[in-house]
Formats: sequence, structure tokens, C-alpha cells
Amino acid sequence: MHVMFGGTYDPIHNGHLRVAVELRETLEAQLSGTAQVHLVPCHVPPHRANPGASARQRCEMLALAIDGEMRLEVDPREIERPEPSWSVDTLAQMREEIGDDAPLAMTVGTDSFMAIDRWHRWREILELAHIIVVQRPGYRVGPGTEAEHLLSTRRAERAGALTEKRAGRILPLTLSLLDISATDIRARVASGRSPRYLVPDAVWRYICDHSLYTKQ
Repeated sequence: MHVMFGGTYDPIHNGHLRVAVELRETLEAQLSGTAQVHLVPCHVPPHRANPGASARQRCEMLALAIDGEMRLEVDPREIERPEPSWSVDTLAQMREEIGDDAPLAMTVGTDSFMAIDRWHRWREILELAHIIVVQRPGYRVGPGTEAEHLLSTRRAERAGALTEKRAGRILPLTLSLLDISATDIRARVASGRSPRYLVPDAVWRYICDHSLYTKQ
């Protein structure tokens, strides 16, 4: 099974990595096969300011962070596109590559899923892939919303259900969420404080070697 786990990754940190590893482990424990997690750094985020590190630098930090970790891969397809990064376009490209029948999933947090009806071409996403919703403390899907309707009609109670169809189901998952923020990491570096143990050591060395985030 292929799983898209997108983000700005500016920079990649241990919170991202813990979710990616637990996501793979949780899926594989309930599936009859392996789960390949694609970490997809976006090139031009449609809903936030431009990243502090270049697309190439963010990709290089990702590669350093997951070096040696099985079935996690850096997927650079979005940074190779000059236009804004829309998840629906990435999923359509992945769908072409893996075929019509193979299960495909996209991972988002509860906060993002709550606004699904404001996503770009969101109905097409459900035709292309399943959605895995990683539960975030303090966020709850409200009554009467499109997100609640989708959960009530498309909810999967177990990961194995995602292999029974190619797309269209929604799986809530509770994973370990480390309280780490890329915004906080950039602020620490800008103020001369160390983000060590919030990011992998190889990423911290890269930030230092390339003088990243020294100005905010």
C-alpha cells in the first residue's frame, strides 16, 4: 500500500518522523502487505508563506532524516512542479503510477480534515485515495459539518479495510504526537538557541552548515 504524507517540512523534525514510522508500523500490523510512506515536501504551499529553506534544501534534510529507515521515502514530485502544490494533483500522478486497483491513501491531521470542504477539488481526492486522519488533541470534528458526514458514511474501523477498495474510505488513527513545531525550531535557530533533540542530528548539522533560519 502507498501512503502520501505531505508537508512543508521546513525543517523536517522528530514529530514528523515519529508519525511516519508509527503510521507505517500500524498499517503493516493490520495489512497483509507492506506500507510505503511517501514523504512529499510541497514546493509552493498554497496556504502559507514561502518556506525558509529552498525546496532542494528541504528535500536534502528529509533524505538525511530518514536515511536507513525502511519503507520511508522522499518523494520530490511536488518540488519538481513549478506551480502551487495541490494534493489532488499529486494523488492523481501517484494513481497513474500504481494503477487503478491498488489502494492509495493520503494522511492528514484532524485540524486539516475538519476543513475538507475547503480543500482544492476535495471530492476528486476521495475518488483517487483513502484518507487517514491522525487524531490531534484539542480538535474534534463538529456536528453538521461535511467532515462529520464523511466520517459517518465512509469511516473505516480498521486499516485492513483500506485494502478492500482502491479509494474513498476514511480511517481515524491515534498515533504518538510529539509537541514539536517547525515554526518554533526556526525561531530557536534565529535567536541563537539550539533545536538539538527536536530534529535529527544530521538535520541540525545541515542547518548549521547552510546557515538556515538565521533570519526570520
